[in-house]
Amino acid sequence: MASRNELPRRALGTTGLMVTPVCLGCAPLGDMPDTFAYSVPEERALETVRAAFDGPINFIDTAASYGDGEAERRIGIVIKELGGVPEGVVLATKADRDLKTGEFTGDQMRRSVERSLRLLNLDRLQLVYLHDPEHASFEELNAPGGAVEALVRLKEEGVIEHLGVAPGPIDVVIRYVETGAYEVAITHNRYTLVNRTAEPLLRVCAERGVAVANAAPYGSGMLAKGPDAYPRYAYQQASPELIERVRQLAAICERHGVPLAAAALQFSIRDPRVGTTIVGMTKPERLAQTAELATLPIPDALWPELEAVVGLAGDDPETDRWKK
Repeated sequence: MASRNELPRRALGTTGLMVTPVCLGCAPLGDMPDTFAYSVPEERALETVRAAFDGPINFIDTAASYGDGEAERRIGIVIKELGGVPEGVVLATKADRDLKTGEFTGDQMRRSVERSLRLLNLDRLQLVYLHDPEHASFEELNAPGGAVEALVRLKEEGVIEHLGVAPGPIDVVIRYVETGAYEVAITHNRYTLVNRTAEPLLRVCAERGVAVANAAPYGSGMLAKGPDAYPRYAYQQASPELIERVRQLAAICERHGVPLAAAALQFSIRDPRVGTTIVGMTKPERLAQTAELATLPIPDALWPELEAVVGLAGDDPETDRWKK
């Protein structure tokens, strides 16, 4: 097993947490075939989590809603095996609305956090995000006694160490970041080689000292596997125009001797405004492979050639119609 010291660590904003530039995203470990178009058997998921706790990546990201608790349950099995989260590993989860009723109240936030603690076999959580707040109004969630106040109180009680926010649409993320209540913000599928709609968020977070966790640098798979092997972006069928654009990017990368996946991952990592990049992985060997992609030397000449293909297309706001 590779040493987790193979990847350097950096401060995650003002949290004081030291994390690797790549974070293991655990959504697929929740066995969500409707979202990802494939299943992940439990034993393979457990092997992946075990490898993560002893590998080159020290940051793990999950959520209450991933498989409606299944991802947390699987992670919790390994935590129980090990007698706790290994020293130096950072584990984040997300507090969710009730997936059956849609309830997004303060009481529901407390229930969500309490279930996460139980499933993960923990008595406190290092980092918890308010997840998908676009499913309720800003006013409702920020009202006295509402979801936000409940999470802040859990932080004051020491149940949560740090608080983040993880909406979908960029304008929603920015509105929450501007309240000053959050130390970390997640964006997904919106800051990749082919889409830059998160650019305004990155600017706002940099100005305010809020860390950015950039999720899905492969656009859910196409920028890693290639458009012919996986013609999907952000969990749905990609447009013919996007597929052709990615084919052009892949051809440029091939000419430079660089895997498309390495360029897609390092596009995110090399941006100083990005604190960590969340990559979904479902096999133990992917941990070391991803660390290699993150550190593979890439010639400087590659980047302007890729930018010339993307151009203004990278600012296409259509991504915000996608939800998690």
